[in-house]
Amino acid sequence: MAEIVIGVDGGTTAVKAVAFNLSGDVVSTRRESVSVTYGDHGEAEQDMNQIWEAVATCIRSVADVLDPADDVVAIGLTGQGDGAWLVDEKGTPVRPAAIWLDGRASQRAEQWNDDGRAVRVFEVTGTKIFGGLFPLLIEELLETDPQNTRRAATHLNCKDWIRFKLTGERLTDYTEASRSYLDAATAEGFSFPLAKDLGQTELLDLLPEIRRSEEIGGYLTEEASRRVGLPVGTPVGIGMLDIAVTGVGLGGAHDGDGWLILGTTGFVGTLLPSIHDRRSEESMLVATGRGTQVLEFMAPMTGTPNLDWIRHTLGLADESWETIEARARLSRPGANGVVYLPYASPGGERAPFVDTNASASWMGMSLTTTPEDVLRSVYEGVALSLADCVAHLAMTGDLVVSGGGFRSDLVCEILADVTGQCVVRQSAPEAGARGAAVLALVSGGRYDTVEDASTAMTCSFECFDPHPVRGEIYRAVANVYSDSRSAVCPVWPQMRALRQMEETANVSV
Repeated sequence: MAEIVIGVDGGTTAVKAVAFNLSGDVVSTRRESVSVTYGDHGEAEQDMNQIWEAVATCIRSVADVLDPADDVVAIGLTGQGDGAWLVDEKGTPVRPAAIWLDGRASQRAEQWNDDGRAVRVFEVTGTKIFGGLFPLLIEELLETDPQNTRRAATHLNCKDWIRFKLTGERLTDYTEASRSYLDAATAEGFSFPLAKDLGQTELLDLLPEIRRSEEIGGYLTEEASRRVGLPVGTPVGIGMLDIAVTGVGLGGAHDGDGWLILGTTGFVGTLLPSIHDRRSEESMLVATGRGTQVLEFMAPMTGTPNLDWIRHTLGLADESWETIEARARLSRPGANGVVYLPYASPGGERAPFVDTNASASWMGMSLTTTPEDVLRSVYEGVALSLADCVAHLAMTGDLVVSGGGFRSDLVCEILADVTGQCVVRQSAPEAGARGAAVLALVSGGRYDTVEDASTAMTCSFECFDPHPVRGEIYRAVANVYSDSRSAVCPVWPQMRALRQMEETANVSV
């Protein structure tokens, strides 16, 4: 008989369940794609029931391949953050989840910046506002979809929704609470004064009880047991927001530890003793629940979707990523003078600057530009966006990385070259699910501390060292990248206005 812990990761484009033994080895894994529906006015929504069914399928799949004698000691959870995930008194979704990518509230964000509400949010929570942030987005939904939105009894972020379906408990943790009204300085609870200043005191009733990430979040119900194929009463942990729990999976729990993620969105962050130690006024913060400790981070809105987009645009959808990366390497460092600004999210950008009108573009193209140059420039643009955030957060030492985008050796090499720092990649995938499993082992009583559980579940790493010659080239590219952004950003509002004009014109050609 083996003891098993299952980590569940509710990502934006896919959900996963990974079964680990208590030495950290992957026993089985299952991934299910989930869809995002985009609207004409910046909407980005997901079917909450589809996400639950995909998660249930993943858990059952990994459970079915276990030995009947194996003991699943706990289930750990993580998932995408932000957005508005609303359920009624019975726990039924009142509408599709408006997710973190949602950009319909971009004009409202500008209003909050103008009238001082954005400053108030920053002062209390440490967070810069953007279209997918709960207080902003829920106000938009109450105006544009009041009939459904006003039926909501609880806001449950993605992992909290999954836990509710597994256990029937409506709970959250400090990292998720930080994305609404949590006072980051004290981390003692939601700030009534902030909600009052925003005119949203009644919305505090939508928020669930906050518990520490390594605590028990409930036990598997009979109904959930039948669906996922695990025993009734299996412990389910509270868990953390995906960007935070990935650090746990990478061994990061102490002040000064930092890590990067490249997935649907980017992430660059480091742990600090308190909100007063933050290094940038352009960053965001989440409280970890460990005293006053905070995770300071920047999260570019678009990561791997840039690569997915160029893959399809160049007609390479049927090619493997290995083949695509090999084609990108046919162009030289600097992509023969082509610079790509990777701000492709419908919601604009939030790191290392906030601009709801930001958009993607190429600079420096000519008749001599090849498809390989265009392809490589996108790889470089994504890496440069992360390097920009590393510089703003004054991160030193090795850069520990995770996420699907960092499976690309080319992205790791570019990041190492442009920063001059060693990039360290975990050899095993799914750091998010691993971090969720680490927390669940504490929830399930197998370890007393997160540090002990993380040490037991650790795996090997590989390093990408910076290349001095390529580094010199990329430092020049980084300067052009920054100057290009400064040059084009004044016309971003007009570009967005043109897109909206074309969307509503309905002109036949």
